[in-house]
Amino acid sequence: MAKGDPAGTARGRRATPRSARSGGKSPGTDLVQLLTPEGDRIDKVTWSDGTEYRVDFTDEEYRGLYRDLVLVRRLDAEATALQRQGELGIWASLLGQEAAQVGSGRALRPQDMAFPTYREHGVLYCRGIDPIMPLGLFRGVDLGGWDPNEFKFNMYTIVIGAQTLHATGYAMGVNMDGRTGTDDGEAVIAYFGDGASAQGDVNEAFIWSAVFNSPIVFFCQNNQYAISEPLERQTRIPLYQRAAGFGFPGVRVDGNDVLATYAVTRAALDNARHGQGPTLIEAYTYRMGAHTTTDDPTRYRIASEVEAWQAKDPIARVRAFLTKQGIADDAFLAEVEEQAKQEALRLRERVLEMPDPEPLTLFDNVFPNGSPEVDAQREATARYLDSFEGSVH
Repeated sequence: MAKGDPAGTARGRRATPRSARSGGKSPGTDLVQLLTPEGDRIDKVTWSDGTEYRVDFTDEEYRGLYRDLVLVRRLDAEATALQRQGELGIWASLLGQEAAQVGSGRALRPQDMAFPTYREHGVLYCRGIDPIMPLGLFRGVDLGGWDPNEFKFNMYTIVIGAQTLHATGYAMGVNMDGRTGTDDGEAVIAYFGDGASAQGDVNEAFIWSAVFNSPIVFFCQNNQYAISEPLERQTRIPLYQRAAGFGFPGVRVDGNDVLATYAVTRAALDNARHGQGPTLIEAYTYRMGAHTTTDDPTRYRIASEVEAWQAKDPIARVRAFLTKQGIADDAFLAEVEEQAKQEALRLRERVLEMPDPEPLTLFDNVFPNGSPEVDAQREATARYLDSFEGSVH
């Protein structure tokens, strides 16, 4: 698990890697990048508002980030395979977006609250939630089994963009409860995609957060497609620039760069917790696979585009960096691959062992003290089930 400080204070950490370049924005781009696709480190980047971004990790923390990326991708691939084999109803893969999720997820402090969409499996993993939990949801045997209060990670949200309003209301409550203005204050992060940025809910969340100076970070994973609609059908300007119209800062980060994503997210969260209001982060990344397992991306994008983004693979660049710097050897890389394989196998076994819920449990926990209407519906359903010969419920 990475715990590095984006401010770059040493505190006994590893010195700047030998290949690091210092200063400026990434060549020819308008985004924060600290690790190139070739695995070369950039020491620090100064954004247009003067904010300086950098990270200062130990060797073990670098290796931890790599392990996170590999495990998250492997578990995601196993879930996709399970759906193809009829064991899940649907699955929304994060393939290609691992760095955006691991970088931002590891940037969260324990007291921070996250509001996901339905694709933030990497953030969920970083929050310490058992990876089996979302698979129960997509298998249809439960509604997602984690406690949002325990893990500071809200339930998956299927309604596009709705979680940004949920997060905004929660963040307003954080302000009203006086839980900001200190180093241990609470910040909120809301995840959404480039397609959701066109939803009214998202824009309303921007307005309310700005007006009430809410301690929230809006984290947009711009994976270039809203299902089948390309980015140019969503916006005429870069998404991060929209923040200016609502009165708070925006920044674009290389979403395939786990180091830059960590640095930008940690800085935005710390600004929020200290009472400096919202920030919009546009994590510029790419969905390498389908929108969900019901989608066929070959119908709306060309192979050469996918190949160009594969050259920017978030895991390959970290592996190249670790190898160049002598931080990881072949034995470590093989160990991580084997760990990922074994965890995926265990996940598969646990999914196949999931019991089907009893039909009448549908009515459990609807109201804390019961309800005559729900009781009547339960009884009617029980009579219906009893009408089938050999019914057991």
